[in-house]
Amino acid sequence: MANEAVFKRYSGNPIITAKAVPRANSIHNSAVAKFGTGYAGIFRVDEQDMNFTLHVGHSPDGIHWDIEPNRLTMKSDNPDVTMTDHSYDPRITKLGETYYITWCNAGPQGPCIGLAETTDFKTFQQRENPLVTANRNCVLFPRKIDGNYASYHRPSDRGHTPFGDMFYATSPDLTYWGCHRFVFGPRGGWQSTKVGPGPAPIETKDGWLLIYHGVWTSCNGYLYYAGGALMDLERPWKVLYRTKEYLLAPTELYERVGDVPNVVFPSSAIVEGDMIRLYYGCADTCISIAEAKLSDVVAFVKTHSFTK
Repeated sequence: MANEAVFKRYSGNPIITAKAVPRANSIHNSAVAKFGTGYAGIFRVDEQDMNFTLHVGHSPDGIHWDIEPNRLTMKSDNPDVTMTDHSYDPRITKLGETYYITWCNAGPQGPCIGLAETTDFKTFQQRENPLVTANRNCVLFPRKIDGNYASYHRPSDRGHTPFGDMFYATSPDLTYWGCHRFVFGPRGGWQSTKVGPGPAPIETKDGWLLIYHGVWTSCNGYLYYAGGALMDLERPWKVLYRTKEYLLAPTELYERVGDVPNVVFPSSAIVEGDMIRLYYGCADTCISIAEAKLSDVVAFVKTHSFTK
């Protein structure tokens, strides 16, 4: 099976552009979840003054979106824990009836992971930042592992990291995190510079399906691709299969041309039956979707994997 046969781009891509929010310079790298009879999302909006802000959006079908013009606000029990003006690249994970949002909550010390929760996408409670600076990507698992909350994260530095390994961590209460385990790092070709977790891991009978981004460096800068891995269900830091070939590459004009050219950045996945809809940022400018059969994605990961 060639990778072109796995994910099929939506003919109406991109589905969200800067026109959706006044004063937006771009809207990309955002998080979507099924909510009620439709969908809800947390959207990265880069404003015209180049502040990076988060906005709530709603959709009846996951394609046509109404995004709030005003930035999302959060409550916090600690005045020292706030959302910064450089809040970006959110992920959403649902556990029980609660939706947890992680994002890059960057400050003077560099990129940091923020954590908040909501049940209605109206009121948001911000928790303590789960990880120390510098860290750029984090996503929670949709169920506990061995009685603990779990996450994948990608330590960084204060700049645009020229390296990147992925780690697994656990917590008894979403506040205190530890037991960090190395997951995997860069490895040749399109993922030779850095890697990072994408949407919340998807549980399958073959293991946790992790869709991740991989980066390689060319004379034109950083190029971002989407790949897949299957991880052990009870020891999710153990790699069972990992794609040697990418699942999605920046080949379309809207993926190649933008504020940061040549980027596909997977950030959300909606699974219904055997269908998976992948939401991804394009060239740090807009949002698109691609769909595939979940079974085809799993089969591709297993048959296009690195040899041990």
